[in-house]
Amino acid sequence: MVNKLFPVVAKNEFKGSRISLWAFIFFTVLMTGRSIAHFLFPEYAFHEIANFALISGQPDPMVLFYRLFSLWGLAQFIFCLVCWLVIFRYRALIPIMYLFWLIEWVARTVLHMISASGNAPAGTYISGVPPGVILAPLVVGLLFILFFLSLRIAR
Repeated sequence: MVNKLFPVVAKNEFKGSRISLWAFIFFTVLMTGRSIAHFLFPEYAFHEIANFALISGQPDPMVLFYRLFSLWGLAQFIFCLVCWLVIFRYRALIPIMYLFWLIEWVARTVLHMISASGNAPAGTYISGVPPGVILAPLVVGLLFILFFLSLRIAR
């Protein structure tokens, strides 16, 4: 199992389940779209998708939030580029990429639970629950299954 997760040579051959390969490609398409929205359209993604409320002040604090959101989208996009590189050139690394995705989505779920138990009244900073939060437990479960399928030797 360790050799499947950390291959000595990163070849372009994937020995795991075909389902996990196609699911990885589909998931990377979705995450690439998400990253582009956050990177190129931070105001829309910040308010319409992530449901953050508009905060007013002088100077306008939203400029900083939009830039931070855009940088977050850029970081997501760079990670997606690495995933595309793995898909097209180094498929032996798909299991470790699944593990990285799993770590991100587990952290997202845990951090939301921690922040939801904070002291800010509901609706102070958000106008709704972001789709990434609603779907996070389902995504974690699917990624967990797909991660183990990627380690399985396909027949």
